[in-house]
Amino acid sequence: MTSTAPIGAFDSGLGGISVVKQIRQDLPNEHVIFFGDSAHAPYGTKTPEQVRELSFDIVEHLVQQGAKAIVIACNTATSSAVQQLREHYSIPIIGMEPALKVACDRGHGERQTVIVAATPLTLREKKFAALMHRFENDHTIYKQPCPKLVEIVEHGQLDDHDLVMSTLHEYFSQYDLDSVDSVVLGCTHFVFYRDYFRELLPDHVAIIDGNEGTAHHLHVVLESLGELAPEDQQGSVQLANSDTSPRIAALANELLNRPL
Repeated sequence: MTSTAPIGAFDSGLGGISVVKQIRQDLPNEHVIFFGDSAHAPYGTKTPEQVRELSFDIVEHLVQQGAKAIVIACNTATSSAVQQLREHYSIPIIGMEPALKVACDRGHGERQTVIVAATPLTLREKKFAALMHRFENDHTIYKQPCPKLVEIVEHGQLDDHDLVMSTLHEYFSQYDLDSVDSVVLGCTHFVFYRDYFRELLPDHVAIIDGNEGTAHHLHVVLESLGELAPEDQQGSVQLANSDTSPRIAALANELLNRPL
């Protein structure tokens, strides 16, 4: 069995396009409908209740368009809404969480020092607290909220080198980076900063995100259900946004085609 139905994906804004890029690379036959909620970004400073309400509205919109699965391309929306969405909808709901396990497993039993960069809400929510509890006895884990990094992407300022580097230094200058083993990019917006993080961090520090794991999980789930797209189907990406301004549309297309 195969399915020509689209995959729905959404984010608080434009960061989830980094996940869409991974899906397009790893599942090239799939149609993907992406909805960015830039009109309500950022989610990371909202209450869990607000994020859940926004998430339900978007998922309903994607389901009405025939989505066979939903990817919550947003760590914050996952932490606030994934459980309730799974209880409400019968199609697969694929969530994301900061790739802390990947970072800790890199040590093969050796204690790791990890900085998790994410939104304030992701780091406050019970879901991340439970994840961190699994690893904090055996590893040193620092939580670093970075709300301005979301805003820089949403404002189209990714190419402002001085602004980006000064913002990164604001968040990370407090750490002895030579003693850090990895930095986890726990927000899909942050994946667009990979080159900047490489410039900031010593060479030995790994930069880890959850996009590849999310795309792999999506593939496994669709395959198990017999709903992968046919191999002769030419995949596509459709971008939509709650902010309908030409600026956001142009920025979304630019990010979709931006090298990572």
